[in-house]
Amino acid sequence: MDKISAAQQKFLQDRNFHHKKILLLRCLLLILLLAAWEIASRTGLINSFIFSSPSRIVLTAWQMIADGSLWLHLGVTLGETLISFLAVTLFGLMAAILLWLFPSVSEVLEPYLVMLNSLPKSALAPLLIVWLGNNVRTVIVAAVSVAVFGSIITLHTGFREIDGDKVKLIYSLGGSKKDVMFKVIVPGSIPMIISNMKVNVGLCLVGVIIGEFLSAKAGLGYLIIYSSQTFRMDWMLMSIVILCLLSTVLYQGIRILEKKFG
Repeated sequence: MDKISAAQQKFLQDRNFHHKKILLLRCLLLILLLAAWEIASRTGLINSFIFSSPSRIVLTAWQMIADGSLWLHLGVTLGETLISFLAVTLFGLMAAILLWLFPSVSEVLEPYLVMLNSLPKSALAPLLIVWLGNNVRTVIVAAVSVAVFGSIITLHTGFREIDGDKVKLIYSLGGSKKDVMFKVIVPGSIPMIISNMKVNVGLCLVGVIIGEFLSAKAGLGYLIIYSSQTFRMDWMLMSIVILCLLSTVLYQGIRILEKKFG
């Protein structure tokens, strides 16, 4: 095994120290913000009924964990997000592959994909309720619609930017267009595909919440809407905090996948 030089060892130590320092500063900033929020609520600087407080949010979460309702809402939102994320990933990849294999189809569909990607998806949600009904399927379709068109455009653009020399080499060796796709394009696009997944997982969560706002009987989005209508601000802010934590966990999960395959 090669020995690490003194300079390399110092570089690694400095990098580890920097990472630990950044992590410590992040934690301190979070603690400072939570402490300021709690103090402002307790001293009357802010209205505790409207803005709640960290302690009240924790107490509310604990009560809902005890009666099992929090797990129900969290499980529904997480399940819908994972299903829509899987659908977006698979459909986006297959559509991008087909568009690359058939350039004339790509030229015809490109302006429509751009138009659908630019369309505010919240405008589609009421229409989806009329078409599909007030059910989980509507929430999932709404979530897929938020991310899928951008995913197709991003992946197809990435496929077209793959090194042309490798493509020419496959053709010169007698390979077909299918060989180019599955031996050069897809393997060479793995980092880009995973990076696109990091964006899509957040967009799918946003789409799920939009769908739950309008068409759900459970889930964190439903809990937010219900709490706003009944002025239960502790429930609302707790749901928002949990959404922040959930999005972070999902993003970190894709980052782990990126480190393994990227």
